[in-house]
Amino acid sequence: MPSLPATAREVRLVAVPDGLPTPDTFALAEAPLPAPGPDQVLVRNRAFLVYPGLRTLVGGAVEGAPFTFRPGDPLAGPAVGEVLAAPADSPLRPGDLVTHLLGWRDHAVAEAAAFTRVDDGFPDPLALLSPGLAAYGALTRAARVREGDVVLVTGAAGAIGTVAGQMARLLGAGRVIGTAGSAAKAKRLTEEFGYDAVLVRGEGPIADRLAAAAPDGIDVLLDMVGGEQLTAAVDAARPGARFALIGALGGQMDPARRGADAPAVVDTFRLLTHSVTVHGIDGQQYAELEPEWCDRLGEWLRAGRLTVPMTVLPGIEQAPGALSRLIDGDVFGVMVVEL
Repeated sequence: MPSLPATAREVRLVAVPDGLPTPDTFALAEAPLPAPGPDQVLVRNRAFLVYPGLRTLVGGAVEGAPFTFRPGDPLAGPAVGEVLAAPADSPLRPGDLVTHLLGWRDHAVAEAAAFTRVDDGFPDPLALLSPGLAAYGALTRAARVREGDVVLVTGAAGAIGTVAGQMARLLGAGRVIGTAGSAAKAKRLTEEFGYDAVLVRGEGPIADRLAAAAPDGIDVLLDMVGGEQLTAAVDAARPGARFALIGALGGQMDPARRGADAPAVVDTFRLLTHSVTVHGIDGQQYAELEPEWCDRLGEWLRAGRLTVPMTVLPGIEQAPGALSRLIDGDVFGVMVVEL
């Protein structure tokens, strides 16, 4: 049996940022890697997710989060890795691929229950890093897309939006509209990812362009942004519209805020008179749907009906600057650091 690594490289929080994080907010460090105990598994990570919620988690402004990062702490988040060692009575074996939440490092040791085995033959294991579970739950349980619905997805070029537009179409939407930060992203979304129209921020009032793209209004909103875009969506809501709010990037990425609030002005009278339902969805709300989501994702990937676009940063050396690239919009789809 080959010798197991004795050290691991990990990305640590250097200091709580004053405003938006920069590459200097994080640092790559080497740390001792304990040998796995009798009930523990050792994994070599293949890739981990760069996610916007990290800005909130290092901003020190939110309580009750699944992770708490203080200066000197290693970061964490979704990852895919390969088992190097596992207990004899564990269902895991060396060579198995697993998903887990100990990303932002090249090796991880934890109790066996912290790892979920990837089914043999899953068409694209890195696609499991897509945060599409939240969108799947929102579109199938909260907003419940119906045949012929007009669906608006804000932040459509991001990790969730690139998958959500395709998913809405697969679930029966008749028209899918998105918002994005550039004409180049809008072009990709309409040509490759099932969007009928994409509104580019900065090219005029969102409300006016949404009214032109959906003259009869919208039935479903999947909102990742908030702010002006949420305001416009409320104004465009049809009677009985269903809104699912699963992100708040407009406030989360505001340098004047700490990442834990996102004010928006909405017409509450229209919400009442049009019987609009609004669901706020946190990242763990649909955890019980993960097996169902993985099955559907695998099915759609195998059939070529859905793709998960990725922006890949090769090497853990690029990880300290990865969140800044995400904030700057230098990304399309899911951003991962591949090891």
